[in-house]
Amino acid sequence: MRTNIEIDDELMQKAQKYSNLKTKKALIEKALQLLVSIDGQKNLIDLWGKVEIDDKAFL
Repeated sequence: MRTNIEIDDELMQKAQKYSNLKTKKALIEKALQLLVSIDGQKNLIDLWGKVEIDDKAFL
């Protein structure tokens, strides 16, 4: 998907420095992957105590 957005230059530079990713595209894709992953984990936390797991099935 092609899109044009304005991103804070200082924020982009810091993110590229910390991530060692070379392109803005790679950086934005990584950020989106992390967001999806974190939100998915939040959904699992919401299930805590609501689902019974037979942990013996994993042995």
